[in-house]
Amino acid sequence: MYRKSILLLLSLFVMSIAHAQTIADQQLPKGENFEVPDGWEIRLDRPDDSITVGSNPDSADIYFVTMNPGWHLRTGPRGIFYNPANKTSGDITIHTKLHLFNPNGRNREGFGLFFGGKALKDAEIEYVYFLIRNTGDFLIKRRIGESTELIKDWAASDNIVIYDDPELSSVVNSLSVSVENSMLTFFINGTEVAHINADEFNVSSEGIFGLRVNHAINLHVEELGIETE
Repeated sequence: MYRKSILLLLSLFVMSIAHAQTIADQQLPKGENFEVPDGWEIRLDRPDDSITVGSNPDSADIYFVTMNPGWHLRTGPRGIFYNPANKTSGDITIHTKLHLFNPNGRNREGFGLFFGGKALKDAEIEYVYFLIRNTGDFLIKRRIGESTELIKDWAASDNIVIYDDPELSSVVNSLSVSVENSMLTFFINGTEVAHINADEFNVSSEGIFGLRVNHAINLHVEELGIETE
């Protein structure tokens, strides 16, 4: 099944390479196509040294590869995926475009962006995450160490494209977070779904950004980047 997904992606994205060239250098895929991407790190919610990350979809616990224009990943356990060079400060917009393949009934598993990442390898880890799931809901939370703080609980949004037809190869959703002064505005497929005052919630958008993906999700990341205001 995963090999079939890869072939479908190749035909789907071959015309998108020129668009990918516009993303800042540190956000472009690096390394060989269909190999684990250079420079990326993974932090699992429950660290486990027995978990393998690799480019063989049949044997790796987490399949994670460069696949121009973007990356492809299939998770086992949940965690965050990031390149430490991808950092933000000031007024910016963080965005990603995600293609969800058949979730095989795991519709309640979330996936999306994280930002404001600090101490990502340490016990004092901190970041904010913005997820969607195939139930048509979205979530905004903050992680601090081993605890999480709810900013906005799972809420329905008609803007989320649902995978509900097994004849489809995948469905695509775009997520973005706009930072302007102390206001954070969250968008799904170009439509605002929430906004918060960062000072009120004591959150910072400055730091590393990347992807957060829960259990057993098969996902292609067409783009991940920032735009400055």
